[in-house]
Amino acid sequence: MGMGMKYVILIGDGMADYPIPERDNKTALQIAFTPNLDFIATAGICGAVKTIPEGMDAGSDIATLSILGYDPAKYHTGRGPLEAMGMRIPLDEGDIAFRCNLITESEGRIVDYSGGHITNEEARGLIAALNEELQVRVEGTQVELYPGVSYRNVLVLKSEDYAFEREKEVGGAPPHDIIGARIADELPGEEILRNIMLISREILEGHEINVRRAAENKKKANMVWLWSGGRKPSMPAFSDTYAVSGSVISGVYLVKGVGRCVGLGVIDVPGATGYIDTNYAGKAEYALRSLREQDFVLVHVEAPDEAGHLGDINLKVKAIEDFDALVVGKMLRGLEDEFAGADGGYKILVMPDHYTPVSVRTHTKEPVPFAIYDSRARNEQKKAGGFDERSASEGDSDVLDARAQELMRLFFRKS
Repeated sequence: MGMGMKYVILIGDGMADYPIPERDNKTALQIAFTPNLDFIATAGICGAVKTIPEGMDAGSDIATLSILGYDPAKYHTGRGPLEAMGMRIPLDEGDIAFRCNLITESEGRIVDYSGGHITNEEARGLIAALNEELQVRVEGTQVELYPGVSYRNVLVLKSEDYAFEREKEVGGAPPHDIIGARIADELPGEEILRNIMLISREILEGHEINVRRAAENKKKANMVWLWSGGRKPSMPAFSDTYAVSGSVISGVYLVKGVGRCVGLGVIDVPGATGYIDTNYAGKAEYALRSLREQDFVLVHVEAPDEAGHLGDINLKVKAIEDFDALVVGKMLRGLEDEFAGADGGYKILVMPDHYTPVSVRTHTKEPVPFAIYDSRARNEQKKAGGFDERSASEGDSDVLDARAQELMRLFFRKS
C-alpha cells in the first residue's frame, strides 16, 4: 500500500543544561553517551529554537504549544484546563478548570505545596470529602473536584456566571513559588475562590486521613490551593494546519491535554509514569504501531526534567542515555525497517522542550537545541559534533533562534 511521509517528534523534557564546572564544563547532553541523538544531528540539520515567548513561564505546557506551532500568548488559558483535558474531564462552555494542589498550611503559612507528597489513595479520600462538603458549604455554585496524581488535582467551577477580571491564569500564584508565604497575602482576589480555599481548610484539617498523618509524623494535606485556572482553549486542529493526523504519547496530563486540545489522539502506554522508572520501550513500541495507521506521532519523556529538579547530574545523564537508547534508538530502527522504503520515507525531530539545569533545579528560558533528520535527504558528509547545546548554537539551520512556530513549518516542509 502507498504510504505518505511519516513524521515523528521526540521530546526529552528538560534535557538542556548549563556547562558543569566539576565535569570539564560539559553539559549533561555532552557527558551522556547518545549515539542516536548524535546521528540525527550530524546526518540531518540542527539549530536552536526559542520555545518560551517573552514574559511567559518556562513550563512544558507553554513549550509544547510552541513546539506544535501554536502561539502560547494567544492560546494558553491556564494549566487547569489543559490538565483537565489530559485527564478526560468533560469541560462545558463556560466551565473554568483550576489546578488544585493539596497543600500543607501551618500557622497561616504555606509550608508544603504537595501536602507532604500525599499518596494517591489518601488524596482520593480527601477529594471525596471536599466534593461532598463544598456542595453544601459554597452557596449557589457547582464545584466538582477530580483526583489526579498525589497532590495534583483539578477543580472545575461549573458555571457561566463568573466574569472574572482575568480571562487567563485565574487564581493564586503557583504554590511551589510561594513556600513560606502568608496565606492571607497570597489568596486570590476572587471571592468565590477565597471561600473555597478557606472552607477547604476547615474540612480537611480534622479529616481522619490528616489525623492519621499527623500521628505518623507526616505533614497534613489540610488545604487546597487553586491556581492557573481558565476556560478550555479553542485552537485550530493540528490536522487542518499541517495536513497530517496523529497522536501524542506522554506520562504527563499536561502534555496529553495539549494534544487533545489540538485534536490529536492520546495513546496511553501501560507503565508510562512521567518519572525515571517510565516504560521507555513501550512508548516507542506504541508510537511505531500508531504510525501504521497515521502519519504523525509525538513522544514526550519527562524523566530528564525530574532529574534536573532533583539537581542530580548522574541521574540526568542516565535519563538522557535511556531516552537515547530506548526511545530514539528504537524509533530510528523501527522507522528504518518499516518506513524508509520508496514511498514517502520519514522525518524525525528531537529536542528538549526547555532547559532544566541541575544547578538551578528549575526551568529556564534559553533557546533549546533541536535536530531534524529526513530519511530521503541523508547528509552523507556527516558533520562534526553531536546533539548538544553548543553544536546547536553553531547549527546550520535557517531557523536559528527563531520562534518555535517556524520550526513546524520547517519540519513539515515538503521539499
